[in-house]
Amino acid sequence: MNRARRLWLAVHRWLGLVLGLWFVLLGLTGSALVFYRGLDEWADPRLAARPGVAASPPLEAVYQALRTAHPQRGMSWRIELPREPGEPITARHLAPVESRGQRFAPLLSSVDPLTRQVVADRFWGQTPGTWLYDLHYTLLLGEAGHQAVGWAGVALAASLVSGLWLWWPAAGGGAGRWRRAWQFKRQAAAPRRVYDLHKLAGLYGGLLLLVLALTGAALALPDLARPLIARFSPLTPMPQLRMPVAAEASRLTGPMDVDAAVARAEQAWPDARARWVDTPAAPGAPYRVRLRQPGEPGDRFPDTLVWIDSRSGQVLARRDPAGFSAGDCVWRWMHPLHSGEAFGLPGRLLVCACGVLPLLLAVTGGLRWWHKRRARQGRPTTVAARAPAARAAPVSGAGPAP
Repeated sequence: MNRARRLWLAVHRWLGLVLGLWFVLLGLTGSALVFYRGLDEWADPRLAARPGVAASPPLEAVYQALRTAHPQRGMSWRIELPREPGEPITARHLAPVESRGQRFAPLLSSVDPLTRQVVADRFWGQTPGTWLYDLHYTLLLGEAGHQAVGWAGVALAASLVSGLWLWWPAAGGGAGRWRRAWQFKRQAAAPRRVYDLHKLAGLYGGLLLLVLALTGAALALPDLARPLIARFSPLTPMPQLRMPVAAEASRLTGPMDVDAAVARAEQAWPDARARWVDTPAAPGAPYRVRLRQPGEPGDRFPDTLVWIDSRSGQVLARRDPAGFSAGDCVWRWMHPLHSGEAFGLPGRLLVCACGVLPLLLAVTGGLRWWHKRRARQGRPTTVAARAPAARAAPVSGAGPAP
């Protein structure tokens, strides 16, 4: 075995042995998070859709219900527009005093579309879906866990690349060597079958798992990932708001409501649909509306933004993905690729299935290591190996493998 191969084998082996359970945890929680909103709706009947509702209530009515239920929390709410008319409308208060000092723990309030009253209040991390989200994203350890998860993504990517390097057929041997490299030998001894299962699971699912590892690392380590992307293509900063001059403000009659602000934002992009709206944080502060244009990857966090003056309805600034740089486009795909929502339900199902792959790789890789360790000690690893030599089945095609 040459020196480079020994190095790659050591990297692959120890990453799997030391971090394998961590990779399994991230994979399984990531699978569940593909549908994490459904977990909360399943666990809390108050969040279930109301049948027979033909239209969602006005957003202004939702906003007033939130302010009435929480008069001490001020004006600032982030309201998520419902996907279907019968769904409760959920809003976030991003800085509740109850979770002060935590990295991210907004208050989630939901308004019933029929009664137009707040029916559910809960803090992020206290519901099954959001707790699972924090476990996947921070290991429930705050900023330290957040950083650790990011570097775990880097380590998983290194493990996958090292496995590919070890599998790559050596030069010579022609097409037959490549064909055998993709085969599963059903009649071989158990150690060989375990190796083939480990190898083929990595080959068939490794590319998608590598994408998930790298996008997850980038999302967890934005202070490292964004400057790295910007070295190749600049990232567009958020626009500066141009507030109305005094002469313009003197002609204004009063603040506009939430529905008018959303309608004004959608006028800027007639084909777009609003997904979120941030209400003014203080009197005179602007609305911020997040919209999704046709063709944008993902639905939950699209990149079309418009700021609306809450008194005049003027567009103060906008952020249009049509003018994005190549670096912006790379960054905007990170979350939709990681969650699978970039490709709709098929993409989410594929990501969900891929989250189980680290478990399969960890089990087969651990067995492979145990088989090789016992072989080096001269101890049998299978029932066949303990049988008399004359009756032992040969290990067909079990050449050197990691």
